[in-house]
Amino acid sequence: MQPKVNNFVYYLNKNIRGKEKNENKFSEKQIQQILDTLYKQSIREKNPDLQELEEILRNSLSAKEQSKSNSELEDNFQEDSTISITKILEQKGYLKNKQKWLTTKGFFEIGKKILHDVMKQLSQSDFGFHETHYSGEGNVTIDTTKKFELGDDIKFLSVPQTLLNTVQRNSKYDKSNKFPLSLSTDDFEKFETLDDVKVSIVYCIDLSSTMKYSIGKSGKSRIEAAKRALWSLYVLNKKFFPSDSITIVGFASMASIIEPLDIPFLKTFDANDNFLHYTNYQAALRLSRKILRKSTAQNKRIVLITDGQPSASFVDNEYQKNDIISEKPYSNFYNPDKQIIEKIKKERNMKIDQNQGSLVYLCYRYKKVDPKIHFRTLVDAKKCVRDGIKIDTIVVSEEEELLKYAQELEKELKGKTFYINQENMDKVLVIDYLSNTRKIIQTVQTW
Repeated sequence: MQPKVNNFVYYLNKNIRGKEKNENKFSEKQIQQILDTLYKQSIREKNPDLQELEEILRNSLSAKEQSKSNSELEDNFQEDSTISITKILEQKGYLKNKQKWLTTKGFFEIGKKILHDVMKQLSQSDFGFHETHYSGEGNVTIDTTKKFELGDDIKFLSVPQTLLNTVQRNSKYDKSNKFPLSLSTDDFEKFETLDDVKVSIVYCIDLSSTMKYSIGKSGKSRIEAAKRALWSLYVLNKKFFPSDSITIVGFASMASIIEPLDIPFLKTFDANDNFLHYTNYQAALRLSRKILRKSTAQNKRIVLITDGQPSASFVDNEYQKNDIISEKPYSNFYNPDKQIIEKIKKERNMKIDQNQGSLVYLCYRYKKVDPKIHFRTLVDAKKCVRDGIKIDTIVVSEEEELLKYAQELEKELKGKTFYINQENMDKVLVIDYLSNTRKIIQTVQTW
């Protein structure tokens, strides 16, 4: 006899009731308070691991200034100390049990809060917003699939592939496929998406050692301000302008493509990272140009976010090396150590581009730029301009010498310079992205 399969019922092989019970421990207000705490912890220079995060979240919920409902929640935890806040957040799709613990859902929920704070200070009527239903994904669905993670948008779930994975899993362990099928979260797959690109921008964030320093009254470091700004900008892009493309590149002595979801977990390099902590504009420009040359967008742009003048450049051949040595016999050259690079790639999930150059010339001069480094930087910058790529600079520093250098560089490239303090970086980037006006913030244009 053929089984009746008119009405299939698919369910996860987990204790759903127990899951719902745990999730109900939090009210919506408490979830928002937790997201605030997650934001503060994820934006830090050194992010806590999940165990440390658990303690931080418990302390934040039991603080004196919390509401009565939070006191009741604390009592619940006292009754059952085995309840894990981070586990509940994993069930809700905000966290994952990995070193970089924010899921796609958590990233965009916190990003929306940051963007909301930025937009409250701006006049929305000045900008022509065109809202879209797409948020956090591309706007063109393609046939290929990839693993579904908690927090991903359910509308992109590939039901056929998910069911096929379940059948294959059961067959692998000699289990019969009976209806209703018992699904596992590991079976889930979703369709991949692509962006229909109109504008393509690469934001190059400086990860050199000086970006960990703080300026201003807030005590916030430059790297934290830059991460907050890029986070809000990326969410703005995906929510309102999904046809535009934003790529993030991190650079110091070398450059790397940064996954947008890794923005909160970016760290600066230091002296222990095998000379990777210098500032190499050329590395950022070369990788950005490589990315943008593959784009079909009509409007292409590179934005450098930096707090320091270039102190490194590539040496592409023996002639360039000998030219430097002829003037400075004791010059420092850095040949990237493959083991160190692989270690950095693994620890930080960074795709360091090792094809940009095999040798790096290092020369730090206080408040000055080495002429050889400036020349090599300018050569690659002009290549970008010839390819129709505009280059602009965000200066996050109080040093007038750096501003002057950036202005002279942009004068050569016919770009623009933003001279800002870190507390205004997010607002400046959002305004610039929306209006694309040519102006200098808090300084005077001299050309």
